[in-house]
Amino acid sequence: MKNMFNAADVEEIIGRIKNLTATSIPKWGRMSVSKMLAHCCVTYEMVYTDKYPRPNQLTRWILRKFIKNSVVSKKAYPKNGKTAAAFVIKNDPVFETEKTRLIAFIKQTQALGAAAFEGKESHSFGFLTANEWNVLFYKHLAHHLTQFGV
Repeated sequence: MKNMFNAADVEEIIGRIKNLTATSIPKWGRMSVSKMLAHCCVTYEMVYTDKYPRPNQLTRWILRKFIKNSVVSKKAYPKNGKTAAAFVIKNDPVFETEKTRLIAFIKQTQALGAAAFEGKESHSFGFLTANEWNVLFYKHLAHHLTQFGV
């Protein structure tokens, strides 16, 4: 698994993102490439902004108990899996804008480094280790970049 806190690995991921075009077609699923990029930005928006309200205490407990392990384990996501409501992109975002935003979020995360994420609280899953954050960031991106063949 790549390390989203490692500059060389991040450049490789950014290279994959740069290989996307506004007309890239998914191998599975229904999202357009611009929606996929905006969808991937949501993970980072939950870290860096207050755009999304935190789930209530009961929902967070359920997420930690039943969902967290599948998100932070190294097992790949299945194709056509269920998407949380906050990650559903309903508008038609601008491809270049979303691509630029995603790359900026990835660079910001790498620049902060693993130490900034060690013990950092997740929006939904409670406190995570830097390794769990890395898996969460990388696995989601890799899943969707593979979806679009890059």
